[in-house]
Amino acid sequence: MTNPVNGCVRVGQSAPDFTATAVVDQEFKTIKLSDYRGRYVVLFFYPLDFTFVCPTEIAAFSDRYGEFKDLNTEVLGVSVDSEFSHLAWIQTERKLGGIGDLNYPLVSDLKKEISAAYNVLDPEAGIALRGLFIIDKEGVIEYSTVHNFSFGRSVDETLRVLQAIQHVQVHPEEVCPADWQPGEKTMNPDPVKSKEFFAAV
Repeated sequence: MTNPVNGCVRVGQSAPDFTATAVVDQEFKTIKLSDYRGRYVVLFFYPLDFTFVCPTEIAAFSDRYGEFKDLNTEVLGVSVDSEFSHLAWIQTERKLGGIGDLNYPLVSDLKKEISAAYNVLDPEAGIALRGLFIIDKEGVIEYSTVHNFSFGRSVDETLRVLQAIQHVQVHPEEVCPADWQPGEKTMNPDPVKSKEFFAAV
């Protein structure tokens, strides 16, 4: 486990690496974050299996996994539950409060080391807040957001930000304005050239 400076991770830093047991296609597998170098990673934390908001998020990311795959991106879900709890939840139908088969790994953080490394562990509750990190092909954190327990995240917004990150990495001379979507106009981060964008809108 690579510990960030002062226990805090920030955008622009290397993502703390980890090795953990995950449930992949209803099997237990050992995965390392660094194994995904060369691909983007959406790493998201959620509080607990067999709860209420969590299955809606997990299922939503799974249902749209193909869109992430098309963007050379892996999705990893993490909670402090054991791999056995993950498997039981996956083997429970959605209509019964389960999540059914998933298209991406569900990682066990039973020792709470990953949640602590990413600074999303709530020490009083002993579970992770709803942290989400987008990590680029070089293993650098490009985006992070942390929600409280009671409300879920947006798959649409995660995809939008991911596409913006990928766009500016391919086109470093451009920046993306608010609510930018693929195909829309970008701007040049220059006092003079940026006026072309503002004049057009």
